[in-house]
Amino acid sequence: MEQQLLKRIDLIFNDENDWQEILDQTLAHDNTYIINALVSSELKGRGGAGFPTGLKWKLTSEAPGIEKYMICNADEGEPGTFKDREILSRVSFKVLVAMAVCARVIGAKEGIIYLRGEYKYLVPQLNKTIAEFGAYCGRTGLDFNVRIFLGSGAYICGEETALFESLEGHRGEPRNKPPFPTDYGFRGMPTVVNNVETLVHAYTIFKYGAARFKELGVASSRGTKLFSVSGDTPIAGIYELELGMSLSQFVEEFGDGDTKAVQVGGASGFLVPRKKFDETTIGFQGRLTGVSLPTGGSMMLFNSSRSMYNVLNNYLDFFREESCGQCTPCRVGCQILHKGIEEVKRGERNAKYLQTLLLLTETMQLTAKCGLGQSVANSFSSIVENFWEEMIY
Repeated sequence: MEQQLLKRIDLIFNDENDWQEILDQTLAHDNTYIINALVSSELKGRGGAGFPTGLKWKLTSEAPGIEKYMICNADEGEPGTFKDREILSRVSFKVLVAMAVCARVIGAKEGIIYLRGEYKYLVPQLNKTIAEFGAYCGRTGLDFNVRIFLGSGAYICGEETALFESLEGHRGEPRNKPPFPTDYGFRGMPTVVNNVETLVHAYTIFKYGAARFKELGVASSRGTKLFSVSGDTPIAGIYELELGMSLSQFVEEFGDGDTKAVQVGGASGFLVPRKKFDETTIGFQGRLTGVSLPTGGSMMLFNSSRSMYNVLNNYLDFFREESCGQCTPCRVGCQILHKGIEEVKRGERNAKYLQTLLLLTETMQLTAKCGLGQSVANSFSSIVENFWEEMIY
């Protein structure tokens, strides 16, 4: 059956010269109206977790606290993802507008952009934009200030509670949940943390309305998504596409004609083999048929020249290095997994040992403290189960 071509959308990177008008129009509405618009749009967080954005703002607005904070998570550390830096380079005013609206809704006066350390080169231009934005807010009477905090390159600080620890001057380690950030976040105060792309989509809703946003995508996966496309593709880059597309449609558009697997969601995501392209859609859980995979944006394509063993080995080396070491399942588990596949490959262990390692990933998924240790199972199980022979020979 002939594949329907994907429609490329241009809402995020289109003109932003009307940001002042959009800010004024949005703030003319009361907080309940703004929250209801986000809730009705069904916008979900674009960092990968998919928590409803309107609900996050609502919960934080209702939480008691003498101070509240709005944090933009720009710690784009997932391998294969490079969309947020482009947003901040080209349409940063949209991010600032959404931050300001959120701050008004929840009652915050301070906003922080937690910027990945490797993106330090963006700081001069961002500071210039923040100064211009702050001057306009001052003229309009909006009491809201934004500052940049530069991270130090730790992958774990993309997790929101580890991000708080880093902001407070501590070692970047995840906190126990509950309490959740909407009640107890930065400095122990109610805090909204939104991914860069989530904030841009909020701006889109403010500008075009919730109904326009809901026209795009599918049920349970509304709107568009920015995809960082890399690997064995003739057209690597950043593309805005509707959620709900099948992986076979994606491969038809971006593959090189010999795509044998796609890693959806970076190292912490799932590797999908060719035989499952048709049954896999890109979006959040809740579709009635097939398998639906969420993604923070990374889409890495691999053709037949690639060794899936090498891919997994690289991922495990990354996780072993980036584990904060706070909990045993992740600290020790990542090392055992990495060492284990190498021993099987060298013939020092029987192939059945891979089953033992799969059981270990299940344990890590249940007992690791944060998403890093829990998500190791995603790439490990999907690669080992679908490319068993490449792990051995």
